[in-house]
Amino acid sequence: MRLTNFSDISLRVLLFAAAHTDRLVTIDEMVSVFGTSRGQLMKVVHNLTTNGFLEPVRGRAGGLRLALAPRKINLGKLLRHTENDFGVVECMRTGNQCVLTGDCRLPAVLTRAMDAFFAVLDAQTLADVELKAVDFLGK
Repeated sequence: MRLTNFSDISLRVLLFAAAHTDRLVTIDEMVSVFGTSRGQLMKVVHNLTTNGFLEPVRGRAGGLRLALAPRKINLGKLLRHTENDFGVVECMRTGNQCVLTGDCRLPAVLTRAMDAFFAVLDAQTLADVELKAVDFLGK
């Protein structure tokens, strides 16, 4: 299984905001640090604010900050908001056309694996993985 770039960037945005709780962070700043497109980052930030992970502060000196304490941001919940397809193989996706579907036992095994994956993430919060500002910037 591989997470989408959207989830990857979402995690990085929250880690960055958690590493800078002393101030607001900006999209332009994160574009520069992450080397990603402004448009992609805007979509991520919109999703994170809509789902209550980030709080926007408007105005000339505005920016973004975590909407919750890092210990209240559950990683499993976050990924459920950022990923839209957990169908690891065709038979687990909409429009399945696999000819083995009727007799195949693979989906049950993969479902158990996905459940284990989320059990680990559901037990973790942003506080468990957060970095200090200097660590984040590689200094």
